[in-house]
Amino acid sequence: MGWKAAEKLIRHWKILRGDNVMIIRGKDKGETGAIKRVIRSQNRVIVEGKNLVKKHIKGGEGHEGGIFTVEAPIHASNVQVLDPVTGKPCKVGTKYLEDGTKVRVARGIGASGSIIPRPEILKIRTTPRPTVAGPKDTPVDLVMKKTYDAKSGKGMPDL
Repeated sequence: MGWKAAEKLIRHWKILRGDNVMIIRGKDKGETGAIKRVIRSQNRVIVEGKNLVKKHIKGGEGHEGGIFTVEAPIHASNVQVLDPVTGKPCKVGTKYLEDGTKVRVARGIGASGSIIPRPEILKIRTTPRPTVAGPKDTPVDLVMKKTYDAKSGKGMPDL
């Protein structure tokens, strides 16, 4: 990717994996689906079961070749998040509730202004966190050891 294309990358994404969206441009215009994957480096999203194309795949070790139907990426500007109340496409804004939590809200002319919930699929980790300490992990007793005292200045390096 050249530097001109990198200038136009979306900095603040309002579409998340698992969101229900409507396609507003292209051959599947007017159809709805869930976001399967977000490709931030290309400003594109993959919608489940939409924008299907034929792909020729060569056979190799462990898999057969042939012609397969796969979902192609769609530019992020060609999809809009669905308003959870009205079911119509809307813009997404953010606001802070009184307790300080940041939420997404439906904006636009026909929008209800309701809160768009965060998709449940985002809470599931694709790779689980390691439970056993690895060879490069620092032992807990070394991490918890106090090496500097602010009042006495003990542990301050000599400069």
